[in-house]
Amino acid sequence: QVHLVESGGGLVQAGGSLRLSCAVSGRAFSNVAMGWFRRAPGKEREFVAAITKSGRITNYADSVKGRFTVSRDNAKNTGYLQMNSLKPEDTAVYYCAAQQYGTSTNEDVYDYWGQGTQVTVSS
Repeated sequence: QVHLVESGGGLVQAGGSLRLSCAVSGRAFSNVAMGWFRRAPGKEREFVAAITKSGRITNYADSVKGRFTVSRDNAKNTGYLQMNSLKPEDTAVYYCAAQQYGTSTNEDVYDYWGQGTQVTVSS
């Protein structure tokens, strides 16, 4: 079992920044790849970003490229999503998820999920 807990969400004005964290326990963090997804009100959950076990390969949704950065610190068992230049359309519940390997955009391949953290961007 892998347990994930997100933190760092909140209310921010458009153009601002937030950094989400995902603390992982239950398995060596370096043995899981990580993804970030989000669900906006009235919409389906969508892929945001992902990072491999080593952190050497990342993948981003087109809507966040150049604004968001995914990273991880295996020594701290924690993953991060740095979000800059936030827009009102980034408002959503953000989830981190873990899988065996890769940077898949498909939520079905992720085995473990956190409870989510709310990000609200005001205009």
